[in-house]
Amino acid sequence: MNQTNSPAMLHQLKLYKETASQTAGPYVHIGLAPRQAGFDIFEKNFGNTLAGPDTVGERIRIEGRVIDGSGTPIRDVLIEIWQANAGGRYHHPADLQEKAVDAHFRGWGRGCSDFESAIYTFDTIKPGAVEGRNGRMMAPHVNFWIVARGINIGLNTRMYFSDETEANASDPVLNLIEWEVRRKTLIAQRSERDGEIVYRFDIQVQGADETVFFDI
Repeated sequence: MNQTNSPAMLHQLKLYKETASQTAGPYVHIGLAPRQAGFDIFEKNFGNTLAGPDTVGERIRIEGRVIDGSGTPIRDVLIEIWQANAGGRYHHPADLQEKAVDAHFRGWGRGCSDFESAIYTFDTIKPGAVEGRNGRMMAPHVNFWIVARGINIGLNTRMYFSDETEANASDPVLNLIEWEVRRKTLIAQRSERDGEIVYRFDIQVQGADETVFFDI
């Protein structure tokens, strides 16, 4: 008899009922973005500003809302982004491209949605194209990781740029998505406001217009 199917084992399995699941909640702000939660506990706080005065590249703002399945903006979401610099290289030793590293660009940021408006923002620069697998070039993009109350496991997605039509058309990741309407969930729309370049990127967690998420 297979030990895992023995009466003794089955009896033991009955004794251990599944426990209730726990979801990420507002406490993530205390540990990861305490200043926004009203706690000044870290000497250095990771923020949503990635570019400094000496960073090379076009200054942009990324903003949007994370929306749940009922169409309600999530007001306690925490987002991390990482991206290449303006030349298309990540500030990471695993990036072996023969491109210059921008010492004035961290390439990683963490931000939270505003508790009132539910809008998140990142002030950064527009990234360059990055070489992917098999030497194929990937269109300029920003990587997102999202966590909030009701999200058990962080969600991973990408944001592409509406003014990079040609590069987007040949991007190997976007081309993995069969339906064009689904690809559009990853395209941020460019606009200009008060002399500032803004890319709007709303993230739909569930529903008919659900954003494409990646298992990485």
